[in-house]
This record gives sequence, C-alpha cells and structure tokens, in this order.
Amino acid sequence: MDPGLFARLLPRAGIGFPEHTAIEPLDTDLTEIRPLERRVDSVFRVHVPGEEGGFVLAVESQGKPDPDKHNSWTYYLAHMYAKYRLPPFLLVVCKDKATAAWASEPIRVGRGFHTSMVVFPLVLGPGILPVITEPDEAARDLGVAVFSALAYASDPGLTAILDALASGVADDAGKSGSGDLDRVDWAEIVEIGLGDGPGREYWRNLMATYTPNFPGSNSIVEESWLEGKAEGKAEGKAETILRILDVRGVEISDSVRERVTACTDLDVLGTWIDRSLSAVRAEELFDGE
Repeated sequence: MDPGLFARLLPRAGIGFPEHTAIEPLDTDLTEIRPLERRVDSVFRVHVPGEEGGFVLAVESQGKPDPDKHNSWTYYLAHMYAKYRLPPFLLVVCKDKATAAWASEPIRVGRGFHTSMVVFPLVLGPGILPVITEPDEAARDLGVAVFSALAYASDPGLTAILDALASGVADDAGKSGSGDLDRVDWAEIVEIGLGDGPGREYWRNLMATYTPNFPGSNSIVEESWLEGKAEGKAEGKAETILRILDVRGVEISDSVRERVTACTDLDVLGTWIDRSLSAVRAEELFDGE
C-alpha cells in the first residue's frame, strides 16, 4: 500500500497532516523480542460496590522531576489496561511542590495536528494534601495526618503540623482509622520520613513531652544512623528499612534481610527506604537493579 495515501486521505476527512519529506514503513510486528522490564512501585485492584471489575490503581513515589517518567507512566497505563481489561489510574506521591506541580501536568502523546493519547496523573504532595494543624483532626485518622505531615516536611509551618500530629499520636483514640498500626508505629514512620534535620529533632522532643512512656529517642531509629561514620549510618538505615516493612506487615525473606543488612551504599539504602514505604512485597526494594 502506498504509505503516502493516508497523508492525502486525512485532509479530506478534515484532519490536518503536517508537511513531510518522507513516510517510511516500519515493522508491523509489535511483539517484544527481548524482555523489557518496567515495574511500577505498587499496583492495586480496587473493587467498587455495584460496579463489575472495579479499577486498577498504580502508585509511584517521585522524588524529583524526571522527563523519562512520562514514557514509563504512559506505558504503565496502556499495559495495565490491556492486561487487566479495567480502567487504570496512576497516583504519584511527591515530597515537594515543584515535583508535585511537574507530575500534575498532563502527558500528551502526539503532534500539533493531533493528540493520540493524554495521561492525567493523580498527584499527592504539598499544596495538594491538606495541612492538618488541629489535634482533633489528626487524631481522627492518623494515617492521613502522618502522610500529610511528611508531604510538608520542608514547609516553614512544619512545627504547627507536628504539634497537632503529636497530640493525635499521644491520644489512644488516635488509633481510629489507622488500621493495624499503633501510635508507636506511626511515630516511628514520622521520624523516619522526616529524615535528618530540625524537623526530626523537633519531633523527637515532642514525643518525649507528650508520651513519657514512649521509647527513648535513640530507640526509635538506632543511634548508629546518626553517627558520623558511614558504617554506622548504613547499619541504621538497613534497620530502618526492615522496621518499616515489618510495621507495614510486609513479609521479609531471609535473602532480602541479608541483602539489606549487607549493603553499605548510603544512596542505595536511601532509595530502599523510599520504596519500603509503599512496597507490597519486600523484593520490590530491588526493582530495576
């Protein structure tokens, strides 16, 4: 078939076609010749009452803008739609406003004369999640309050957010809506998520004030994480990763435990910490490696 035929037909149908120098036919076999590994952080099937099948929700954690992710996210949604035959949605969790704003932009696939596909990611991050500064609101659902606080870890108003959250964590009624995690678990997740810095130290002081029986600050995340030596930091981060997985109820095999505890690369361990917050299986820590 004449490849230029469609370039002549489309304008007849009212669809513009750009000026071009050549049209080259490509292979029609789209089968992957070699395995192509693409993994999303987490994928869930959501069942909806009265609706057959429900939908698929993919969750990605994004630390900074990355143009290559546009290709990956488009692929994820198209692949999930073909695989599960259900409507797919992409949720991107960000830690700063710039990344959240970038991730919120629609991904348009096409050229000026026509858009073949548009991807609209759902985004959670600062400026999108609510700022919770009332203790009663934080106590009603600690899970929401904790992740809201972590989203605003770099916000100038972080101390007011942590004040409200600390009150909720200290309140036994705060277990409402928090699933299987108790207040100690949530406190540890907050400390880990805040990372090194004044926010983390402020949170430690709050825990010592609000909950006298709370484990000492050095037992929440081992002191070795704070030591200046790289070996101590690596050991502490490895313990943090395993603790997060354990708190979230993720089964940890002996091989995963050995690989995590044997790692001394602080950058790799930092990546694994981020992944441990959303991984469904412990092996997902090592995806793409």
